[in-house]
Amino acid sequence: MDEEAYSALLGFYLGDGYIATADRYYFLRISCDLLYPGIISDVADLFRRVRPGGRVFQVPRTGCVDIQLNWRHWPCLFPQHGPGRKHTRRIALEPWQRRIVERCPSAFLRGLFHSDGSRSTNTIVRHFASGPRTYIYPRWQFTNVSDDIRGLCTWALDLVGIPWRQSSWKTISVSRREAVAALDALIGPKT
Repeated sequence: MDEEAYSALLGFYLGDGYIATADRYYFLRISCDLLYPGIISDVADLFRRVRPGGRVFQVPRTGCVDIQLNWRHWPCLFPQHGPGRKHTRRIALEPWQRRIVERCPSAFLRGLFHSDGSRSTNTIVRHFASGPRTYIYPRWQFTNVSDDIRGLCTWALDLVGIPWRQSSWKTISVSRREAVAALDALIGPKT
C-alpha cells in the first residue's frame, strides 16, 4: 500500500469523509469545497494511489463536490466506519494505522488541515502607555467537534514537533510564526 497516500486519505476521511453502503460495495466520499481545486485534485489522486485501477467519481453538490470511489474493502481500510456521525462514536486508530501515521505524519496532517482546517491572518491590537500596537501574524486552525479526532490531530502535531494550543472546545490553533512556517512546509498551501 502507498502509505503516504493512505495516511493523507485517512486525514481527509476523518475530516470531511464518510463511507456508505451500496448493493454490493461501499463507497467512500470526501466532500471538497469548490474554492479549492487543488485539494479536489489531491483527493482524487489519493484515491487512485490507494486503489489503483479504481474509477474516481465527482458528485456535484451545492458549493462543493464529493470525490467518490466504490470498493467493497473500504471498511477494512477505515475500521472507524460505523453508524452515526463520527463525533457521536469513539474514533481510535488501529495499531497498524498508528504505525502508518507515525511514518507519514505530514500526509495525515495535510488531510486533516486541508479538510477541517483553515489558514488565516490574525490581527491583534495591544494597548500600551505609548499607544496601540498592531500585531499581524498567520495561523492555522483545525476545527472538529470530535474529541477523538482533535486528539489525533494534536498527537500528529506532537509527532512532528509543531506547538499547538486548544483555542476553543473544538479548535486547535497553530499560531507561533515558526510553527506556522513549519506546518506550511509540511502540508503545503490550501489551494
